[in-house]
Amino acid sequence: MTLTDSLFHVTGVAQVIQLAVAPVFLLAGVGTTLNVLATRIGRIIDRARLMEDRLHTASPEHAEELHARLRVLSKRASLINRAIALCVLCGLLVSLVVAALFVSSSLHIDLAMPIAITFVVALLSLAAALIYFLREVFIATEATTFGGARKEHPPK
Repeated sequence: MTLTDSLFHVTGVAQVIQLAVAPVFLLAGVGTTLNVLATRIGRIIDRARLMEDRLHTASPEHAEELHARLRVLSKRASLINRAIALCVLCGLLVSLVVAALFVSSSLHIDLAMPIAITFVVALLSLAAALIYFLREVFIATEATTFGGARKEHPPK
């Protein structure tokens, strides 16, 4: 390998690294989102455990209210779990995109279409995760009491 060939190879690798920077930033964002989701699921679990402990000594009327709140927490936990799964899928797919960029460049294999498809699926899974997260936030906001008073819903 001549010096010129070596320089072209280094330049090619540098270009692949430049191409991989955007997906790596996306990975950082997905990691931050996963941190937020993990914190929310932790708080939901802690709150559910607290309510389950209160159930043992609750009066029948209060137990009914606790069961209703536990159902809301269960729904919220389910939505957050789906969001976490989709974020993890996104992270895995973006990692595959970065790896495929390097494999494609190093082995001179045209992986443009699989890379593009994988990246689009990663973005769709992130979008779906954010939708689940938004649904969970709406449910949490709806179930929130301020000053102990439940918000009354207008008749539908």
